[in-house]
Amino acid sequence: GATFWMILAGFLGMSSKFTECTLGVKYRNELPDGTVSGGPMYYLTKGLAEKGTNFARLGKVLAVMFAIFCVGGSFGGGNMFQANQSFSQLVNVTGGDASWLADKGWLFGLVIAALVGLVIMGGIKGIARVTSKIVPFMAIIYVLAGLAIILMNIKLVPSAFSSIINGAFTAEGIGGGVIGVLFQGFKRAAFSNEAGVGSAAIAHSAVKTNRPVTEGFVALYEPFVDTIVVCTITALVIIITGTWDPSVDPSAGVQLTSRAFESAFSWFPYVLTIAVLLFAFSTMISWSYYGLKSWTFLFGENKLTDASYKILFLFFVVIGSSMQLGSVIDFSDAMIFAMAFPNLLGCYFLLPMVKKELDEYWADYKSGKLVKTRLS
Repeated sequence: GATFWMILAGFLGMSSKFTECTLGVKYRNELPDGTVSGGPMYYLTKGLAEKGTNFARLGKVLAVMFAIFCVGGSFGGGNMFQANQSFSQLVNVTGGDASWLADKGWLFGLVIAALVGLVIMGGIKGIARVTSKIVPFMAIIYVLAGLAIILMNIKLVPSAFSSIINGAFTAEGIGGGVIGVLFQGFKRAAFSNEAGVGSAAIAHSAVKTNRPVTEGFVALYEPFVDTIVVCTITALVIIITGTWDPSVDPSAGVQLTSRAFESAFSWFPYVLTIAVLLFAFSTMISWSYYGLKSWTFLFGENKLTDASYKILFLFFVVIGSSMQLGSVIDFSDAMIFAMAFPNLLGCYFLLPMVKKELDEYWADYKSGKLVKTRLS
């Protein structure tokens, strides 16, 4: 049932992702050395300041709130959750509870922290570049395997969608009742695509463009791909393979997905393990950037503040891989929800500015000015 609301939230997320990433580029800070700082911290302060004194005060408060919650989110969903799930899958394919690694989450965390540290502190970007090239390849394998399982069980797809729709509007399902299932779906959608959360706007702000709307167009496809396509494929595989069991703890996470794919391809858990490790590593690097930008917004940009944040970030890698998943998910969801509140409130007040940018872009597009600019 949560899958239905997750898909709906994915479509709504396309709109919010467009809005926040357009604002992120429009109100970013471009420093003399060529570096860029952007995201909700800046469009909340600069954008709302354009609407008058009272809004300027509100913007400062919302920006500080967002920055604090974003730092927490970088430690939770962008760090501990990733370490926890990758360790869980590694234990799963090496023997489960009987695995030598089963009680050595701290050791796994130290290794991952060392690798992440080489990139974010040591400046060894080669690791990140290799990961960025492999991750899309792993994602394609994941999607193709999911589609293959769905095609192999194509007759079960209608009943799977029926279960999804019925579960969305009945009291049955995780979370307890329709409202619980709705919340679960929206939480998982926000967690996967970050739409409305504001974190992605920090990364999109670094793009080279003088047209903020164009980055908004690029960003709105992200919720469609990762939530509506990838997450729906995952949900269908879990349902049609009969892997999902309402009596099993729904926080099983990646182990549930692994069992579903393994039922069709015995070798897939090993591929999934590599994919999860790569996804986790690349996500940690991305969120370390989000968290660092929020940290420096609060405490200033200098080497001391940079180093203090990065050390804390690496510490939480070890903590995350040593904790129970339920606690990690609760903390991660809380931080991501908290980030969304000041971000969406600010986006609401700044919607007229986004509409103005969009209208100007379409006017120039229809008049041929954009073509002339590219040719020149």
